Amino acid sequence: MSNDNISFGTALRSPYDVATAAARIEALGFDILSCGEHVTFHGDSANGIVSLSVAAGATNHIKLMSSITLLPLYPPALLAKMGAALDIASGGRFILGVGVGGENPKEFEACSVPVKQRGSRTDDCLEVLERVWAQTNVTYQGRYTTLDDFSLKPLPIQKPRPPIWISGRKEVAMRRAARYGDGWLPYMYTPEQLADSFDKIKAFGAEIGRDMTDFQPGLFIFTNVNEDGKTAVAQAAEMLGRTYAQDFTQLVHKYALVGDPDQVQARLKEYIDAGARTVLLSAACADEDFDNTLNAIASNIVKVF
Repeated sequence: MSNDNISFGTALRSPYDVATAAARIEALGFDILSCGEHVTFHGDSANGIVSLSVAAGATNHIKLMSSITLLPLYPPALLAKMGAALDIASGGRFILGVGVGGENPKEFEACSVPVKQRGSRTDDCLEVLERVWAQTNVTYQGRYTTLDDFSLKPLPIQKPRPPIWISGRKEVAMRRAARYGDGWLPYMYTPEQLADSFDKIKAFGAEIGRDMTDFQPGLFIFTNVNEDGKTAVAQAAEMLGRTYAQDFTQLVHKYALVGDPDQVQARLKEYIDAGARTVLLSAACADEDFDNTLNAIASNIVKVF
């Protein structure tokens, strides 16, 4: 770990050459390797479980987090089996990052899942995972899932189950984190929003009588650090604008870590002061600049904090 208090991760850039990328990220000193997913999206996209399984065989100790798995698109028992298999294959390094998706309705249509059911299906899946990752002979009757004396064999290595981190930006996601999550992984947040979300999650936990002492506050944030701060800002704004199909010129300083090393470190400290203890630093740059940007993130953030 980079620090007694702060863990740093980064995301796989591509569904290609996963083993090489994973080994390099581990060698750079990151604590967590993450991978997002879509069934279909604007460009090439990965499946998180598959790519992280490849990464498991190419690495030794780095944690493997899906960031995020689109839970409503999976039959819960099937996802439970896949997650348990990955936890076993990796020697107990898997972390499930959870999101509801919905920004691309076509993939929901293709999977025969109504977009309006994504929240309730996510909660149903989380109920199943809570049970079948920790117990055998499970009987459960949910809105979408029925289990009758169901057992996963073998169970995951991590006990009572692999960690579950909830991603999102809205209050309903915060309530989900308080009920089901071991950690919170929002994105496109300011430090002020981050601190407020942690306070709300603690309050929601208290409402349901949950001890939140071990709950892990985190953050997913797009990052570009360069000795020429203006280059970092321009690269991040261009990449984010292309990804989200909007002008990020005025938003990049608000929602991303960008600038020269001093600027980035100062801004990151604001997020840490707001409560973040796990930070996933996703390189915000063009493909041809990725290697240099990742090296700069490792040198100026991971090895400094």
